[in-house]
Amino acid sequence: MKNKNLYIALITAGFMATSAVSCKKDLLKTNPNAVTSEDYNKTSAELLLSTNGIYSVLRGNNLTTREWFFLHDLRSDEARSGGGQLEAFRAALLNGPADATNSVVGSVYNACYVMIHRANVVIAKGPSVTDNPALVKRLIAEAKFFRAWAYFELVSQWGGVPIQLTPVSNPEEYKPRATEAQVYAQIIADADAAYADLPNKSGYAAADRGRATKAAALMVKARALMQSGDYAGAKAALLLIPTSGADGYGLVPRYLDNFEEEGEFNNESIFEVVNAERNGDNSYNYPGFGDGNVASTTSRSQEYNTTAWRNLIPSDRYLNEFERIGGLHTSIKDDPRFAFSIYKTGDLFFNDTKTLTDAMQNGNVSNIQGIGAIKTGFRKYQTLYKKDVNSGYTASGVNTRIYRYAEVLLNLAECENELPGGQAAAVGYLNQLRTRASVTMPTYPTAEFPTTTKDQVTKAIMHEKMVEMGDEQVRSIDIIRWRKKGYIPTLAPEPMPFFSASRDNLLPFPTSEMDNNPLLNRTNNPGY
Repeated sequence: MKNKNLYIALITAGFMATSAVSCKKDLLKTNPNAVTSEDYNKTSAELLLSTNGIYSVLRGNNLTTREWFFLHDLRSDEARSGGGQLEAFRAALLNGPADATNSVVGSVYNACYVMIHRANVVIAKGPSVTDNPALVKRLIAEAKFFRAWAYFELVSQWGGVPIQLTPVSNPEEYKPRATEAQVYAQIIADADAAYADLPNKSGYAAADRGRATKAAALMVKARALMQSGDYAGAKAALLLIPTSGADGYGLVPRYLDNFEEEGEFNNESIFEVVNAERNGDNSYNYPGFGDGNVASTTSRSQEYNTTAWRNLIPSDRYLNEFERIGGLHTSIKDDPRFAFSIYKTGDLFFNDTKTLTDAMQNGNVSNIQGIGAIKTGFRKYQTLYKKDVNSGYTASGVNTRIYRYAEVLLNLAECENELPGGQAAAVGYLNQLRTRASVTMPTYPTAEFPTTTKDQVTKAIMHEKMVEMGDEQVRSIDIIRWRKKGYIPTLAPEPMPFFSASRDNLLPFPTSEMDNNPLLNRTNNPGY
């Protein structure tokens, strides 16, 4: 059963000051029925609700329920437009350049700061709550994990951003832009503090599955260290993730268990966002910051499903990256992860009782070497495997996996390859993925991917990460890191046809941020 505790709606009074402003003194009164920020978060029960409010932002429309996966996928080369139905502001991100008024950019940026504010409230109020010290310590650690997560999303896409570490109580508490190094330092400090006080996964009851753990804190730290160029530090963090016992993680034999409802909270899952269909009716009506609903759904099954809107479909680049007999990357067998990740015309669905046809799918066709022009769609997180076309796809209850153990292996491979003498170890990590029971691809080196030199191993890492983690919202982060290393375009083609080095490494600050924060001095990222 999914965690219902994480569905508790946020009591917003815990996060907003409730002062009234007027030019008349007789109107300067506080509503006697309102709960003010000073009155709230005085017990561990109230602090728990405030912490649940942070999770609520994560599951809101502006983050993982919708705009977050769009932002990452539109800035990667794994997706393309499914047809003319893609909204203009999304197409601007995909085809470039987006501008400071882009609503997807603004939604994710603002949601990250709402998350940071709510985390700051818990961190600030927690030390004065005395009725349950063990719970309070854990809740503060959860808040620090989310503050680290939000700042990583911000710095990896926008560069240096304002750092706010205390609750904002009035509209004049502006902060100047920090450097990237300062933001990464804050992420690592928060991740370390979270790791110290968070439990391992066995420390949570079944009803609390989906809360942050020590391993989740290590993952956000490792990503931050890799993005800032500290591969030795990232390797050390990743090696702290346990691989045995009740708290251990590892690859699950069946690859699809990572993306279907029945495989949630498996041994490979390090952190996932809890979703559930609302009343089983496929309805989708989730606010930007997640407050107000008893259960959360994700719109991914409407946006990406090959029989629904099909707003984004797999790019030809992604489709042709998989090793196949007669494919662009030839192999003695087809990589099973192609069929696990992609639906195409002729595939079975609805418990293998129906066949997908062209007529069921609107929009563009894809071009796959050795197969030809054919309609395709993303399979990960879709419910088509067990639902009929006519059952509706507006909402889905499949959990979004943020971190899984496969990424631990891929990131360890990259770290080893960047450190002296680590090529053999890097290849060993990659081969653990290829020998998964449901995959069983030939191990590296292969004819297509030799691994004698560092550059060759880098190419293998780039390939393996794309076919293993396609449409999991990590590619855009990798592209930025690999550009900084010079691996793009020397070892792999530039993913963005419109890319300009003077503009497109980073996103623009939203217009609202430029208008409201005088300390930014109206200075946006280069090129905007």
